[in-house]
Amino acid sequence: MVANQRKLIRLLQQQDTQFVIPVYQRNYDWTGKECRQLFYDIMNVARDEASKSHFIGSIVYIHDDVFTTADTIYLTIIDGQQRLTTVTLLWVALYKYALDKNEAKKANQIYKQYLINEFLEDDGKVKLKPTQNNSEALKALISGDLQDFKEQSQLIENYKLFKELITDDNVEDVMTGISKLIYVDIALERGKDEPQKIFESLNSTGLDLSQGDLIRNYILMELEPNTQERIYRKYWMPIEEFTFHKAKNKSLLSDYIRHYLTFRNRKIPNKGKVYEEFKLKFPNKEIDLEETLEELKRYARFFNKLIDTSKEDDRGVAKEIRNINKLEINVSYPFLLEVYNDYESNVISGKEFVDVVKIIQSFVWRRFIVGLGTNALNKIFTSLYKDVEKENYVPSIEASLAKRRTGTHRFPNNKEIRRELFTKDLYNIRPKNRTYFLQHLENHDNKEPVFIDGNKDITIEHIFPQSPSLEWKERLTEEDFKFFEDRKHTIANLTLSGNNGSLGNRSFIYKRDLAEKGYKDSRLYLNRYLSNIHNWTRTEYQHRVELLFKRFKEIWKYPTDLENVEESQTGEINIFDVDNPTGKMMEYVVYSEQKLSITKYKKLLGHVARDRFQKDRDVFFATELGARLKLGKDSSMKGAIAVGDEYYINGWLSAKDILKRIRLILNAFDLDEELFIKFRE
Repeated sequence: MVANQRKLIRLLQQQDTQFVIPVYQRNYDWTGKECRQLFYDIMNVARDEASKSHFIGSIVYIHDDVFTTADTIYLTIIDGQQRLTTVTLLWVALYKYALDKNEAKKANQIYKQYLINEFLEDDGKVKLKPTQNNSEALKALISGDLQDFKEQSQLIENYKLFKELITDDNVEDVMTGISKLIYVDIALERGKDEPQKIFESLNSTGLDLSQGDLIRNYILMELEPNTQERIYRKYWMPIEEFTFHKAKNKSLLSDYIRHYLTFRNRKIPNKGKVYEEFKLKFPNKEIDLEETLEELKRYARFFNKLIDTSKEDDRGVAKEIRNINKLEINVSYPFLLEVYNDYESNVISGKEFVDVVKIIQSFVWRRFIVGLGTNALNKIFTSLYKDVEKENYVPSIEASLAKRRTGTHRFPNNKEIRRELFTKDLYNIRPKNRTYFLQHLENHDNKEPVFIDGNKDITIEHIFPQSPSLEWKERLTEEDFKFFEDRKHTIANLTLSGNNGSLGNRSFIYKRDLAEKGYKDSRLYLNRYLSNIHNWTRTEYQHRVELLFKRFKEIWKYPTDLENVEESQTGEINIFDVDNPTGKMMEYVVYSEQKLSITKYKKLLGHVARDRFQKDRDVFFATELGARLKLGKDSSMKGAIAVGDEYYINGWLSAKDILKRIRLILNAFDLDEELFIKFRE
């Protein structure tokens, strides 16, 4: 490796050189913001007579002697393409300016010195060869054939910006400023230097590379150019296309690879460590490279169907995946990618796939209704597929999700749901969730579905109004009025209407009987019960809760095999759900899926602390955990508990405080579902 500080203008003036942006580089993506900043930097350095230079960063390239011809040296740019391309666009704008001003000599000088290499036999002799369609865009800009170039290109947009910024008053300053630009020239030799390691360590002044960009470079950078091109076209280009979200106009490549690594490793990589995890998974990329990329491409195609359901031919599967996306259950993607593979491999049918996606919705939606957090879902879906039995596919998934009936990972049963439907505010929730709930309640088994998502003609109606009129106060007892004030946002007090403005806060009878607009004339399911009752009191409310609860159970089903055994639970309680253990005797505990006959709280603390300390003591020292437990080598400490290697923790605590310490340990190791306690009756 050779590094020198040089003037950028000298690099661009080299007549025997072509600058090649390899296919593994990300696309040129500087916007007007970055271009304006560079332009202003150039103007400032030009007008500051005391300033002799302006540093714009580094340009790193591989000097490919192997591919050098008698007339041309090819420099493969691995860092600096954004700056190099942008300055080239500025020269194109200066070239066009000179042509417009009939300054043929100046135009010809710019053209031959900075834009073309006369020794090239192809590529329109353009000195810079960008990636993808940008190469054609640059050739069209230089040749003036823009009318024949129909594709969108950031190169063209940035060229137009520079064309506007260059004026008679500043053109000379622009050229002076460019001549003062300096950079660090880093030349690498293929076979001697390690371009990938150098690339990773660079502190580029351009836009940050994504995890996907780094992985692409890692895979393709050191391949021979012909192999590089073939691998890129056959594998990586389709992977990038499959992971591009057209509706959001955004690449989800990094997200996809994170999902892929999650199900491959049964562990979720940190978002900023996906590249590092990928390298650990595939340390020797030369072994089975194409097999690895073939698998990445296969699962990328499934990912494409998850983010764009129009690509899925089975309408039932597409419909349920859309529901997954409405609920934003992206944490289920690693699991669903594996299920998709089974579906495409004919291990399961389309109906079974639909049933799998429905059980995921039931699990997640029931958890939402009872107020369970979403943090636990990551771990649940990461490990779910290992419980799949191919010959008993859907029931095995149901059993896996329902195997923990208490704690933060649980599948809420019907009793919990019924209780929440009486009291939970389901109006002041995220609009997407509210729409999802009401639309499913309305359209279940409905041959003429009514879609309220994006339908401005259908609105949510409060039966007992949000601002009740005097008439409501007069018709209801004081107890019922207070009852509805407390429950006006619950599901039983909500319905759908195409005439919300007409119904307003009027009396129930008025809302029911209003011609063509009332509940009686509505064809909506949610108004069917309301059309046949004479009052809206606590009695009717409770009856409607039961009707909606029955419908809820049909839509968001609880696993069939468990419906009749909800009362026969083991009585094992997750340690995080124990309120106060004072005065309670333990019968046994279940720790890491092992039943242990531990009945003393101090003994339980010692067991958990020793297990964790011996497996990863660094966690105790690197966090505040050790201090909270009073970890040290003082064996004379009152109530000292040995955890290993002459280390002890404080055990002179109440039962309540001991459970707090155990929770601290479990939290530090992300083990919130590893310890259950059975108390004596």
